[in-house]
Amino acid sequence: MIETLNGDHEIVNYHGNFKLRVYYNDEYEDYPQHWHTDSEIIMPIENGYQAIIGQKTYHLDKGDILIIPPGELHQLIAPPTGVRIIMLCDCTLLYSLSSFNSAFHMFRPCVTVSPATMPNIHKELAEIIQEISTEYFSNNLFKEAAAYSMLIRFFTTLSRNYINGNDNSLKAKNQKQNTYVDLFLNVCNYINDHCTENITIDEIAKIAGFSKYHFSRLFKQAMNVSWYDYLINRRVMYAEQLLIEPGLTIMQVAMKSGFNSLATFNRVFKAKNHCTPKEYRALYEIKKICEDYNE
Repeated sequence: MIETLNGDHEIVNYHGNFKLRVYYNDEYEDYPQHWHTDSEIIMPIENGYQAIIGQKTYHLDKGDILIIPPGELHQLIAPPTGVRIIMLCDCTLLYSLSSFNSAFHMFRPCVTVSPATMPNIHKELAEIIQEISTEYFSNNLFKEAAAYSMLIRFFTTLSRNYINGNDNSLKAKNQKQNTYVDLFLNVCNYINDHCTENITIDEIAKIAGFSKYHFSRLFKQAMNVSWYDYLINRRVMYAEQLLIEPGLTIMQVAMKSGFNSLATFNRVFKAKNHCTPKEYRALYEIKKICEDYNE
């Protein structure tokens, strides 16, 4: 199923401008630790499946759903027999929609959806995955638009449920902090728009209406990441877009992305993407060649 692997970086080969790949995977093959810039959705439809993310192993039963955000190192372990739907999608389309970009940080390192953890939405999300798969392999007109609309509905339903704390896995969380999520999503949107500027915690805390101490604590509880790490992640994501522009040097990309030094940019970028900015640019060029070949 992994078509192009450069070190531990999987390059997802899409067909033209349709930035979605769906596999009915029945291979008795384990996939080594790897990562990609795409979001991955896995749902076993016959037998189970396993994924190792970080130091934790996730056991999926038939019908369970695993969502892995972009950039997470993971391994996949297959049983001797079984079938699962594996879906990979370029999140760029979703990132252009308000709050989606921010919401993905709440899902790290992954989210599992099952009848036990999210009984109120599990059936709906499973049906959406099946609908996307049917549309993907069809010859219907506008199937790309149809699949994208279903994908947006999938993540909208998941995000609303996650934020409202309706799933059983979140019942132990402080209910009051859930009321702050909408506020912090707006803060994230502000950071998204100003990430290349010299943003300080004083400025962000004032926008949120909290002291610096309370803002830092509540933001991390609600968004599952510190405000500073979120800012750095946004700068790296901005840099990723600039790196595909051949006319810019790595130094220019670093400065335009809000980093004060090339050394800091290289270190932070490699920590997040497991490769240097120069290597990332080369990987993009390989990916573009693969996509052009598949057209």
